[in-house]
Amino acid sequence: MGSNMGEQTLLDVATTDEQQHYAYAAQLVTLTVLPMTLQAVFELGVFDIIAKAGDGAELSATQIANEITNANPDAASMIDRMLRLLASHSVVGCFVGFDEDGKMQRLYSLNPISKYYVRNKDGVSVAFNLSLIQDKVFLDSWSELKNAVIEGEVPFKRAHGVHCFEYCGLDPRFNQIFNAAMRNHSTMFIDKIVKSYKGFENIKQLVDVGGGLGVCLQIITSTYPSIKGINFDLPHVIQKAPSYPVWTLLCSTLRDLSRPDASRRNARALNLSP
Repeated sequence: MGSNMGEQTLLDVATTDEQQHYAYAAQLVTLTVLPMTLQAVFELGVFDIIAKAGDGAELSATQIANEITNANPDAASMIDRMLRLLASHSVVGCFVGFDEDGKMQRLYSLNPISKYYVRNKDGVSVAFNLSLIQDKVFLDSWSELKNAVIEGEVPFKRAHGVHCFEYCGLDPRFNQIFNAAMRNHSTMFIDKIVKSYKGFENIKQLVDVGGGLGVCLQIITSTYPSIKGINFDLPHVIQKAPSYPVWTLLCSTLRDLSRPDASRRNARALNLSP
């Protein structure tokens, strides 16, 4: 009897493990659903709507839909399903309550995760990085991953004919999305770095190769005004950069940008370094 019970226990464990493995394999098949839904919720302004309702606010999908300009009578139902998905991944809080008529309804709130998708006091949010990763231009590159392995070349270049950084100079819409993502990403991380890292204290000149819109240099030189900053990037990037109190250099090609001696050579030409 004891032996039979032991065998049954092992069988139950094996069955449970197999079910869990299958469930995870099946979940991977639909993995794109979560980021796509997350992006749609961000674009609809749902996170900001909940945030504007106040700290600890809990809103129904109907209340949220009423804040969104739309002519779709099914909008509330669709938003409810989208937020249920996010709640199942702990992206938003979800509380089941009842409306004035006693009908059950789900109420959604921000939690420590979803708060990062709301613009902070500096207008910064991780959602801008999400928008870049989920943009069609980036997504088209993934369809070339298999061919890149078999035939060579970078997937992005296979999909669009040029390197990503060169493509930004050809597509103003994508360039804006790319710059917004880089600006937000840089702001979040550099703010934390300058508060804890003391390695900038004795630096006189700092070159940011591929510095983009100059956000990193702006934050660093604001904290350490004695540093002379040099932003080294492509012409189409520098054209969009705000006017920060840093030196700006242009490089003519992507190949030039990748050369380790290019920034030093151009700095000497402009008498910015010995």
